[in-house]
Amino acid sequence: MLKKFKDLSEKEILAIAIAAEEEDGRIYGEFADALRDEYPSTAQMFEEMREEEVGHRDRLFAMFRQRFGDHIPLIRRENVKGFLTRKPVWLVRPLGVKVARRQAELMELEASRFYARAASRTTDVSTRELLNKLADEERKHERAAGQLEEKHLNASAKAMEDESHRKLFLLQVVQPGLLGLMDGSISTLAPLFAAAFAFQNSWKAFLVGLAASVGAGISMGFSESQSDDGSLTGRGSPWLRGAITGLMTTAGGIGHTLPFLISNFHVATLVAIIFVAVELLVISFIRHRYMDTPFLQAAFQVIVGGVLVFLTGWLIGSA
Repeated sequence: MLKKFKDLSEKEILAIAIAAEEEDGRIYGEFADALRDEYPSTAQMFEEMREEEVGHRDRLFAMFRQRFGDHIPLIRRENVKGFLTRKPVWLVRPLGVKVARRQAELMELEASRFYARAASRTTDVSTRELLNKLADEERKHERAAGQLEEKHLNASAKAMEDESHRKLFLLQVVQPGLLGLMDGSISTLAPLFAAAFAFQNSWKAFLVGLAASVGAGISMGFSESQSDDGSLTGRGSPWLRGAITGLMTTAGGIGHTLPFLISNFHVATLVAIIFVAVELLVISFIRHRYMDTPFLQAAFQVIVGGVLVFLTGWLIGSA
């Protein structure tokens, strides 16, 4: 059974505060450890916040020992109604820097409210004074992330962290998405247009293209998710990468398959070819934008591959 805050004794209030500061300090330590390689300045910010939480815990423990002795009752925030349920985002790897900062703001806000309310429930003058001081400090901590960020994240550090964030985005989102889009757009050309020219029937071509797109999406998704777990490469969650790759593979094939819903075969084929050209240009632009590949070089490589696959499907279908 959860206890109501109004039913807590002063001994229990101090016990909760000690446990809370201990837990918050460890969470900040986890944030610092998780972000140290990619975001060293932010990691240092969390390390300083961890040290401050340790100082709060020691002051609370000294007050508890002075009033109640060494034995601290086993009661935590989760045993009391009204506290937020925290998602263990600190266990996620890789940890998003924005997620960590947002979580820290929520933690400090909850702590300041807890100390303000706890102080109003305390009759002992010295304890109330300590709790009020901690409430003031936690309110300052709501701005501490911003203040420490200004201290540690100078222009150079911000530029380094922004570059690190860009690299992670490329590894975890752009690369698997581009891989899937290229595979879906190019690998499905041969079966789709082979079926189209062989049957001269829009609906049959659509079914073949749909099967090829979905099948390729499933295959590529599972292949990417099993390629590595991201622990050494920094490529993030394998299931997220697999989902991105699978969806983009399917999307790449579906784009030039949908025109075959047009009943007129020749019109459908013309529209599908236009879709293929647009897809290849989009892929070239993405490679140019995110992979620093010269646009003409990227376009040449992608278009040559696409044309070769298209011709393969046309020749087989027309045989």
